Amino acid sequence: MTDSYLPTTDGVVTAVIMTTHVLRSMGHEVFIMAPDPGPDYREEGVYYLRAIKFKQYTGYFIPIYPSIPTKLIRKINPDIIHVRGIACMALKAIVAAHFTKTPLVLTYDTVVTEVIQRYSPLKLKKETLVKYASIYLRSLLKRPSVIMVPTDCIGEELVNDLHIVSKRMETVPTGIDTSHFVNNGKGDLIREKYGLEDKRIVLFVGRLSFEKNVELVIRSIKPMDKDIVLMVVGDGPSKVELEALAEEEGLTDRVFFAGYVHGDELVDYYSCANVFVSASVFETQGFTVQEAMSTGLPVACGRGRAFAEFIRDGENGYLFDINEDDCREAIGKALDAPQCVLDASKKTAEEYGLAPMTEKLVKVYESVISQREVDR
Repeated sequence: MTDSYLPTTDGVVTAVIMTTHVLRSMGHEVFIMAPDPGPDYREEGVYYLRAIKFKQYTGYFIPIYPSIPTKLIRKINPDIIHVRGIACMALKAIVAAHFTKTPLVLTYDTVVTEVIQRYSPLKLKKETLVKYASIYLRSLLKRPSVIMVPTDCIGEELVNDLHIVSKRMETVPTGIDTSHFVNNGKGDLIREKYGLEDKRIVLFVGRLSFEKNVELVIRSIKPMDKDIVLMVVGDGPSKVELEALAEEEGLTDRVFFAGYVHGDELVDYYSCANVFVSASVFETQGFTVQEAMSTGLPVACGRGRAFAEFIRDGENGYLFDINEDDCREAIGKALDAPQCVLDASKKTAEEYGLAPMTEKLVKVYESVISQREVDR
């Protein structure tokens, strides 16, 4: 059960799709329940709950109607319910799990208190919104059998900052497909497409929203050598603003917006780049950074949350404080990264591969299911 799913594109959707694919390949049976985006976007085999568009965040849908899928879950008869998100779908999952006596686990993917003022329909002061959100989260997160977090730092924030008391907390990242994200030798095609054959390409891949802080990267690129260009892959509510910023800074010949790219073509973009950069300190795992590392790219990332947990500055990548000078310096170091950094970067990505991460997830599932049998 997930708060976001296709046609929405974000880290949660990526995690749901990847986890579903791998679990099915292992012989498990997986059902997806998601907010209904309308008949044009429905997928066969997905169970949809009636939803409305989320006006505050384009591309998202909220199953706000007071329906609980208890009958449907009884029909499916799952061994476990795994909900990703903390909004309407999580509430429905908790109620349905209670009435069907099905074990429930929840993955906390998004640091909602950091972006709540930007996207909340209630126009209140940030401290007020954070206060109410914290009360809600303390009530919500004490109910599932396990709260899973993508990185240790997110679990620490929940406990230390929001004072969450859960039945059990586990760090379970979503695996990335390291066999797919390999330099495929097709990067020259992308370079030719944009006329960048002789340029050094700094790449960003991700949803274009304010918390990704792409504007910092654009401004950081401006004073650098003219042969250094920025390729922005992704779409989202901030795209128009970012395009306007590039024009305002006189960088239309050095900042390129590729739009949303997926599948094999995304690997082409990773393969065309010299460096990957992210100035976000919002990430709870950072899929695209790990994908870039898997393809052999050096990475320069903001010093915070997930990035500071798996990137060791100067060893397998480069970290920077969130300002233009530090960002620019880190990009420069990454452009000149020695082979030992590239090797260590790729090795780190392998640690987040599909096999080890999915095995960890299945062990959590199995322990929760076993505990239900004991409790019976």
